[in-house]
Amino acid sequence: MKGVLLVNLGSPESPTPKDVKPYLDEFLMDKYVIDVPYLLRALLVRGIILRKRPEESAHAYAKIWWDEGSPLVVLSERMQKKVQPLVNVPVALAMRYGTMTIEKGLQELHDKGVTEVLLFPLYPQYAMASTLTILLKAEEIRKKKFPQMTFTDVPAFYNKPDYIQNLADSIKKNLEGFDYDHLLFSYHGIPERHIRKTDVTKSHCKIDGSCCNTPSPAHEFCYRHQCYETTKLVIEKLGIPKDKYSLTFQSRLAGDKWLEPYTDIEINNMPAKGIKKLAVVTPAFVSDCLETLEEIAMRAKEDFEENGGEDFLAIPCLNDDDEWCKTVGNWINEWAK
Repeated sequence: MKGVLLVNLGSPESPTPKDVKPYLDEFLMDKYVIDVPYLLRALLVRGIILRKRPEESAHAYAKIWWDEGSPLVVLSERMQKKVQPLVNVPVALAMRYGTMTIEKGLQELHDKGVTEVLLFPLYPQYAMASTLTILLKAEEIRKKKFPQMTFTDVPAFYNKPDYIQNLADSIKKNLEGFDYDHLLFSYHGIPERHIRKTDVTKSHCKIDGSCCNTPSPAHEFCYRHQCYETTKLVIEKLGIPKDKYSLTFQSRLAGDKWLEPYTDIEINNMPAKGIKKLAVVTPAFVSDCLETLEEIAMRAKEDFEENGGEDFLAIPCLNDDDEWCKTVGNWINEWAK
């Protein structure tokens, strides 16, 4: 019997330092997120970051928390509930970090008699710190607990026509009535080192301005290329001129070279360049989360306005959009035939 496991990032149980600390510990101690030797990672995370970050993050989570719980979890659950009636196989939901574990999701499917699982990381673009860590964790659990199961995984869908159509339609709908000067595509940031590590050719990804535009097998696993490709395909659908959009990367840790340009710096500089009405879309996520709701819709908006901006629009993620849920259902049905 076939079944599907949708997997998203995860969330602390509550917006309190007590619950945020173990969540951050699990997340940041993942060797595919902070990819340095264990002892150095433990020193960095447990010796430095976790001393202050849980309180700061808890404050940020508290600003976006809903009555029903974590927005990311609630939105993922809504999506799963809309997808389930569209398919003929069980659809379970799990998170890479936190208490809604991949093991629990696989157990739910196992209890329903599922032996063939479609692993569906809810990330349009491939990255070590998102897609890869989900697939490897799931495989580790399968070997230990569910050896009779087989896995098929959904590849990065950054350029699939129906996903691009859903994203373009969502942006178009949200831009109605908003006379914007500029549309910013802000993607989650990762260290440049991760790009080179996932380069299957070991030579193509130079991050030099041309490698992402030069065809290569490396692009199948190149997060940077896939971000640019998503943007390009959406822009083509919407017919937005080159001078009216740009691409940036948000969320970075100090001490490393991360993908540029940086979202916060670019947004802060825009009003001085005559961009007074800004719309921001965050296509690295399909569900709104801390990065989209607090970092962009709150902090970036505040910074933009403090620097002279007038109107700021944060475009929601696809979340449980009906057409997006239909797309996911179609992909599942295609696999389940």
